[in-house]
Amino acid sequence: MSAKKVINFMGARMLAVAISAVLVLGSIATLGVNGLQFGLDFTGGTLVELGYDRAADLQKIRDDLAAAGFEDTVVQDYGSASDVLIRMPGDDPKLGDSVVDSLQASYDGKIDLRRVEFVGPQVGEELREQGGLGMLLALLLVMVYIAVRFQYKFAVGAVVALAHDVIIVLGMFSLLGIGFDLTVLAAVLSVIGYSLNDTIVVSDRIRENFRKMRKGSETDIINSSLTQTFGRTVVTSLTTMLVLVALFYFGGEMIHGFALALIIGVGVGTYSSIYVAANILLFMDITREDLLPPQKEEDEVDQMP
Repeated sequence: MSAKKVINFMGARMLAVAISAVLVLGSIATLGVNGLQFGLDFTGGTLVELGYDRAADLQKIRDDLAAAGFEDTVVQDYGSASDVLIRMPGDDPKLGDSVVDSLQASYDGKIDLRRVEFVGPQVGEELREQGGLGMLLALLLVMVYIAVRFQYKFAVGAVVALAHDVIIVLGMFSLLGIGFDLTVLAAVLSVIGYSLNDTIVVSDRIRENFRKMRKGSETDIINSSLTQTFGRTVVTSLTTMLVLVALFYFGGEMIHGFALALIIGVGVGTYSSIYVAANILLFMDITREDLLPPQKEEDEVDQMP
């Protein structure tokens, strides 16, 4: 029975470096120029919940609000097709009544104003700062965990891969001008967890093969390890993508950004676990000696004459 063919992943490592550099630098440039379109969770504004007597036409509501002079509004289903949630800038206590009057003028049914809530800009600023600190803390704890479980070179590779994934996800949201709210922040943190899990699986196999395989260069061992985990990585990514694509198209506008962030993150995370985390190991000159377990004193005593 012939041995399984080893895929030469690292043969394209320099091309992967160029691709990652373009994506990361492009994302940073986009973030610097456009920034993120923070939602009301971060900037402050008003939430208006309306109840229609039948299924609401969201596009017509958007058009009517725009015609009435309401700008930067987000209109979405809320619980059912007849429940509508509108997000808009402003803190006027009478904003809810103005919205209902504008919509009622072109609607022959009944519209109930159920609630009006204002999110202050100070609360939004605190959420933005805490979200950023949360991501930095997650990356720091990941680095400590990987360094303890494996070796510090693996920790560097894992954190670079995670930072790579997060920057690209944020860059895509900045480039596309999609609103960044708390659900998207939750998705970014989920991307960190997903990418970390994939990286740990690959790192564990690399460490195991460095201890088991007596022949071959470091590049050969890493290629063998990536080949052995590739099937698992592809199956996991594809099944996750199927769920996320379904959520993106059928989950409604409320989780549209959440699903999109995860779709981008899972795709980039799968790539980074192969071509970023493993690539960093070669750049840092990983060797067998780095991963050999320490010699126990008992073994030394047994070997004495």
